[in-house]
Amino acid sequence: MMRLGLIGGTAMTSLATGEIDVTRSDDIIAQTSYGEVPLFCVQSGSSELIFLERHHGEGVTPPHQINHRANIEALAGAGVDAILAVCSVGTIPEDFPPGSVGYAVQYIDFSGIAMSFHNEDAQFTSMTVPFDSAMNSKLDSVLSKLQPGLNLGRTYWLAQGPHFETAAEIDAISNLGGEVVGMTMPRECKLAAEFGIPYSAILVSSNWAAGREPGDSGKDLDHNEVSSTAESRLGPVIECIKALTQ
Repeated sequence: MMRLGLIGGTAMTSLATGEIDVTRSDDIIAQTSYGEVPLFCVQSGSSELIFLERHHGEGVTPPHQINHRANIEALAGAGVDAILAVCSVGTIPEDFPPGSVGYAVQYIDFSGIAMSFHNEDAQFTSMTVPFDSAMNSKLDSVLSKLQPGLNLGRTYWLAQGPHFETAAEIDAISNLGGEVVGMTMPRECKLAAEFGIPYSAILVSSNWAAGREPGDSGKDLDHNEVSSTAESRLGPVIECIKALTQ
């Protein structure tokens, strides 16, 4: 049985379970070394999907306060074979406008904040190719059919948050190779790598990054607007989940 861990938001969980044939479902509270983590597990055919809401907690946990170690340890303890993350991102290049859905091929993390399970006895994990090639190949096959001609593979820049970036920061990020910006995902990827769990990330372009809005470079970013756009593009995400569990 394929066990796929899925990291995303509440909208993804509700939509996925509405679109995927579910034969069994269970709510679980996973006990980890770093605290409790709620998981929602469903069986679909010969596969098991284990949903984890990235920002779980009282209200919506701010991105800089997410307990990534607890989240990834919970999925590892659940015995997942792979992890698929769904990420809402701000987009920089003109050829990946809001509404586009791609996947991460590299990340850049210059936040200076360590994220590891090994804080006492040093262990070093190679991150040359951070995302699983086989998973990305399946994502590419699905998404390229839905979005012909779109360049899907993108480099994710990790911003600290919870504030959005300035226009000057986005210009610098672009010059250094960042194509989309977000506040969470690479930390999950690093921790999954320490467990040896294949990890891939779908990138849902929800908004133009600061200073990149066509015709209005001074437009303020609004979280509710960003979230609404991301939730409207979960259809391709469902197709990717189905492809990974067939």
